[in-house]
Amino acid sequence: MSIAQSTDSETRLHRFACDVSHIGLPKRFTWPFHYTPHPLCTIAANEVQTHLSTQSQWKTELEEGKMFGVLVVKDKYGHLGFLAAFSGLLAEQNNWPYFVPPVYDLLQPGNYFKEEEANISELNKRIEEIENSDAYKKAHESLKHHKKESEHTLLLYKEDMQCQKRKRELRRLSSLTPQEEAELIRESQFQKAEYKRLKQRLSEEASILQAATDQLDKTIEELKSERRNRSAQLQQWLFRQFLIRNALGESKDLCAIFQDEGQKIPPAGAGECAAPKLLQYAFSTGMMPICMAEFWYGKSPKQEIRRHGQYYPSCKSKCEPILHFMLRGLETDPNPLEKDMHCATPLEIVYEDSWLVAINKPAGMLSVPGKQNKDSVLKRLNVLYPTATGPLLVHRLDMDTSGLLIAAKDKETHKCMQKMFHNQQIKKRYTALLDGYPNSQEGIINLPIRPDFSDRPRQMADAIHGKPALTRYQVISCHQRRTLIAFYPITGRTHQLRVHAAHPQGLNCPIVGDSLYGEKADRLYLHAASLTFPHPITGKIITITKEADWK
Repeated sequence: MSIAQSTDSETRLHRFACDVSHIGLPKRFTWPFHYTPHPLCTIAANEVQTHLSTQSQWKTELEEGKMFGVLVVKDKYGHLGFLAAFSGLLAEQNNWPYFVPPVYDLLQPGNYFKEEEANISELNKRIEEIENSDAYKKAHESLKHHKKESEHTLLLYKEDMQCQKRKRELRRLSSLTPQEEAELIRESQFQKAEYKRLKQRLSEEASILQAATDQLDKTIEELKSERRNRSAQLQQWLFRQFLIRNALGESKDLCAIFQDEGQKIPPAGAGECAAPKLLQYAFSTGMMPICMAEFWYGKSPKQEIRRHGQYYPSCKSKCEPILHFMLRGLETDPNPLEKDMHCATPLEIVYEDSWLVAINKPAGMLSVPGKQNKDSVLKRLNVLYPTATGPLLVHRLDMDTSGLLIAAKDKETHKCMQKMFHNQQIKKRYTALLDGYPNSQEGIINLPIRPDFSDRPRQMADAIHGKPALTRYQVISCHQRRTLIAFYPITGRTHQLRVHAAHPQGLNCPIVGDSLYGEKADRLYLHAASLTFPHPITGKIITITKEADWK
């Protein structure tokens, strides 16, 4: 390591301000997609937040919110410390002294990326200039006006032709000489010929105007095509500059990493999140990663649900393929989502008749088999009811949610029950424990939601593109900053209750144990407690209830 490198690593590596010698080190490195922050990470994160609170030059941007990360490491001498990083840019820069540098600095002066980005910006400027020019507006307006006037002119001429035709038909009711009949025929033929000539003239005029607009549109499309091609080529060039390292000493660019994961093109911003930056710097400077955590600083975005100071897993679309590669050679904690925690748990049947069965799904069990084809309610039902026809499960619950699931034993019953769910004929009641106190005791939450395509399975609020989502709620009791609440979902969107509870435009009180939208706990305290519906065969209204064992 050169003197310059040594000096740089010393400014990026931070020693703990307090004594941490009594805190044991983790046996394995953090599984970044589902974890509880190690105490060392919590201390490091607090120190980073203290540092951020003193930086006035970033105040406005930090108030709007940003993701940060900490990586506890041992340097080459075995001394403990931590590294810090931010995701993306901070104050339009990606390299600040307190934080680790980017994997690749695309903002370097004279950088090909900056030069080509300027060329693409120039194309944008030229496109905008043409689209806003008087010539472009006049050409399109003239064509539009001509088409409208032509339609009107032809319509009037047609109406006049019809009027003249009716007059000729009235004249034919009286006796006409051959000469008079011939005159009427010539008149009709002349009018038809005139209509064709008028139509032809208007069409030729439109063609001239169309040619003028086509030429301008062609120029714009050529510029846009060049912009698309240059942007795609620049993105590919950029991805190849991100040479990612791992614990085994291997290096791969982003294109190769994502191709190995079955993805043709990395998403925009890949490699610029906090976690890859931290590991890259540690591997590049010979430091040993110990544990890692990422946290949000500042206000929550309008659509996503983020809370100041809370910890979050690494994102899926950008970071999962990269971190899979970077963590090779490190012994990591097992992925808790792959653990079959209920392999010995019997399936509790709450209700059963000749057509339906209702079970109490435990928290942590899948409704249907996942990618690893783990144990699930559906697999258990297939064993319990081998002669049943149809798909069995009528609806689903999130893996972390416990409570009632309905299954149908034949196709017709299944079809009928699904129709009732679709038509909102089934009344559902959930019980949840909230972290905090809602502002009102009861009400209706109307907050459209949609998937967060860059970080599935997270959902986000979106008034424009989201699907309608309605939830009625009623507070049951409050005690020690916890609220026991009943939810009555009117619609059934993915994560609807979790988002409506946590989002600032909802109750602004996440469900206890919600690792996606709140803070992790021993479980997600959300339980499907009651279902009321007309029986699909008998028509009798039935209510199936199974209260939460933690209520």
